Amino acid sequence: MNRSEKASRALTRSLCSAVLLSLGVVALNIQADEVFIRASQIGYRPQDAKVAIAFAKSALPETFAVFVADMDLVAFRGKAKPITGVKWGAFENHAEVDFSPLKVPGRYIIRLGDAKSLPFVVGADAYAELPGQLLEFMREQRCGYNPWLDAVCHPFDGRTAYGPLTNGTYLDTRGGWHDAADLLKYLLTSGNATAQMLLAYQAGSLESKVQSLKSKDSGRASRADQESGVLADKVNALGQPYPNGVPDLLDEARWGLDWMLKLHPAPDQLYHQVADDRDHTGRRLPQNEIVDYGWGKGGPRVVYFADGQPQGLQKYKSESTGVANLAGRYAAAMALAYQIWKDDPRQAPFAERCLQAGKEVYDLGRAKEGVQQGNSYSAPYRYEETTWADDMEWGAAELFRATGRPQYLDDAKRYAGLAADESWMGKEQTGHYQYYPFMNAGHFRLYDLADRGLKKTLAGYYREGIERCISAGERNPYRIGVPFIWCSNNLTTALATQCLLYELMTGDTRYREFASKQRDWLLGRNPWGYCMFTEIGSVFPKDPHLMTMQLTKRPVRGGLVDGPVYERIFKSLKGVTISEPDPLAAFQGQAVYHDDVQDYSSNEPTMDGTASAILLWALCNSAR
Repeated sequence: MNRSEKASRALTRSLCSAVLLSLGVVALNIQADEVFIRASQIGYRPQDAKVAIAFAKSALPETFAVFVADMDLVAFRGKAKPITGVKWGAFENHAEVDFSPLKVPGRYIIRLGDAKSLPFVVGADAYAELPGQLLEFMREQRCGYNPWLDAVCHPFDGRTAYGPLTNGTYLDTRGGWHDAADLLKYLLTSGNATAQMLLAYQAGSLESKVQSLKSKDSGRASRADQESGVLADKVNALGQPYPNGVPDLLDEARWGLDWMLKLHPAPDQLYHQVADDRDHTGRRLPQNEIVDYGWGKGGPRVVYFADGQPQGLQKYKSESTGVANLAGRYAAAMALAYQIWKDDPRQAPFAERCLQAGKEVYDLGRAKEGVQQGNSYSAPYRYEETTWADDMEWGAAELFRATGRPQYLDDAKRYAGLAADESWMGKEQTGHYQYYPFMNAGHFRLYDLADRGLKKTLAGYYREGIERCISAGERNPYRIGVPFIWCSNNLTTALATQCLLYELMTGDTRYREFASKQRDWLLGRNPWGYCMFTEIGSVFPKDPHLMTMQLTKRPVRGGLVDGPVYERIFKSLKGVTISEPDPLAAFQGQAVYHDDVQDYSSNEPTMDGTASAILLWALCNSAR
């Protein structure tokens, strides 16, 4: 970095700190009696649990009031409920501020003593814009043609390693998404992201149909549906700002499906990763690739075949044992695509192609049960997934829905028993992406196909995981039930989603408030007062570990950053650092978060985490 770049970055950070100070978020010298209030910066639907949190070093006031924003008008008064037995960092006094009875739509702030919260809304459409806003980040991550950059990148992907073809054979694997701030592409994460977005579309479109049937325009989506939510259509298939008559959520899922089809060029072949950590050579825009994978700088990148065996072209090898994790999620995505497009005459051939691919890859998973992990080259970090039965359960359930074949239903039941409640939930530490996906959608998709006994068992698996998280949450005042490991925000998203799916399955509302605390943590109800999505809310990551944003000096909306980690993790990772002094130092505690480009452990946005959050907000929008 040259002197002018250093000076520019210092000035940028100084300005960011000044803005945060003006918002009451940053305080390097906190007074003993200073009170902080954290609530969702987006807001709440009228029927939601609405529980903000206040904290200070000294005793907190006993009462609070909710005011209409910009008016000296009280909308609600209540008593703060002290949280005892736990603390966060330097703050020993915490209290819950519960204003759930406030259901009147409006824009509000909370006041407790002399402190006040950032503004938020109460309204039926509080979350309506979020799915579309998160899709903006998904488009920014596109490989091949990138609409955010209006440029073509990685046109030579790729050349093969392992598998039946001679090493170095060209295979067209253009397209897909860059995984995070780097430019790698993984079926491991992209298959899950694609399937979860398709599930989000199903959940949201069903609710939209129900509402449209109740409206005067029976059978047609309302104007609000067309402009927000899962039916919004603001871009074309390339992600350019021209509506094309297709919901943007389906355009984005189709981008993933098209790439996944390329990874399955023959019935007995599946490829799973494009590029490796040789990618980590410095900042550049994706269309200006400089890495040499053996075929010239900026040339083809390696494409790894999924053979179910340990892989690694240099020192570090994966611990792969099969391909069922990839195959199950692949089958789920393809079978969901068939369900969505099969009745559209124009898309029926595509739907049939997806279904066929899904069946073929599912068979590969049955033949090689086990996991295909991610590959590293010269660094020890990789995706360390060890679970696969949950994926095969999901794939089998979706294939049964698509085909009606009893064998798939039998398989789904068997795999459900193998998956059970195995999860990260309740654990203090796991391998990186060891229990992935972080929420088993298979139990949900099998539930209404099952008999009473199996329904009880499946709901019990979800309930056992949630209960373990509730116990874990008792150890912090925010009642966050996840371990603060790498990608903790993804875990929080998954936990909130599992609570919502459990309620949809059973009608049991006991976890609604707990789910709201996980949801609101992502939207600002956290020690740092940050919404964890870029460019959403009042205070959000300004300096994420995202080189496209750093190089272009353009913000991108909707990316879910990794989230807070235990300090020991932050200190253990190679290449992680922050600029000093830390403007959020006063709020660090059981976990640390840094809005700093150099901290890829807590401030790097991920494609799959963002896609999972799209499902969460689609469910929030459709929940009664």
